[in-house]
Amino acid sequence: MVLAASLPGVQVESVAFPATVKPPGSTNTLFLGGAGARGLEIQGKFVKFTAIGVYLEDKGVPSLAVKWKGKTAEELTESVEFFRDIVTGPFEKFTRVTMILPLTGHQYSEKVSENCVSFWKSVGIYTDAEAKAIEKFLEVFKDENFPPGSSILFTQAPNGSLTISFSKDGSIPEVGNAVIENKLLSEAVLESIIGKHGVSPEAKKCLAGRLSELLKEGTDKVAENGKTECETVKVAEEQK
Repeated sequence: MVLAASLPGVQVESVAFPATVKPPGSTNTLFLGGAGARGLEIQGKFVKFTAIGVYLEDKGVPSLAVKWKGKTAEELTESVEFFRDIVTGPFEKFTRVTMILPLTGHQYSEKVSENCVSFWKSVGIYTDAEAKAIEKFLEVFKDENFPPGSSILFTQAPNGSLTISFSKDGSIPEVGNAVIENKLLSEAVLESIIGKHGVSPEAKKCLAGRLSELLKEGTDKVAENGKTECETVKVAEEQK
C-alpha cells in the first residue's frame, strides 16, 4: 500500500497512532491522515484532554486531489471547504479518540451531541431522524467510563452508517458496540473534530500538512524527508 507506507505514525503525548489500522466493522485498511490533541485553556495553561487520530481510506486521496492537488499545507489548514470534503467524501473514515484525562461516557456524548445539533441547526438540516439518532448515540455511551489510555472509536462508512466501538487498552476490536444508520450523524461526529469549529486545531493542521504532501505529484517526497507537519510540530514542542 504505497500511501500508507509513505507516511509514518504520529505520537501525541503518550498516545501512539500507527500509520495504518483496520477499523471495527470494516474490511479495509486505512492510513493515518493526521492526529493531534484536544484541550482547553484553563487558568492560563493549555490542558490536553484527548488525543485524536483521523484515518482515511486510500481512495480518499484521488478523490480529494480533483480539487486540492498542489495546495500548500497552509492553504488547506485555512480552508473550511477542504475539511468539509474530507467529512462528506465518498470514502471510509475512522476516528480514534484516546483519553489523556479520564472522562465519563455521559460527559463525552453530551458534548458531542451538543456540537452536532448546533451544527445541524445552523445549516437548517435538523429533523426527527437526527433527533432519534442523537438519542441512540447518547444511549450507547450512558454507562461507559473512559480512564486514561482508553479509546472511543468511530468507523464512518460512505453509505452513512456510524459504527461506535470502545477499547480499554489501545487495541482495535474487530466488531463495534453499536451501529447507527444516520449519514448526517456520521458526518457530524467528524465535523465536530475537524470542521469549521472543530475541537482539535492541532489534528486539523496535521491532517492538512500530511495530505498536502500526498496531493503533490507522487508520494516520494514524503518518504524521502520523513517529516510532515505533525512530526515537525512535535519536535518543536519537545525543544521548548
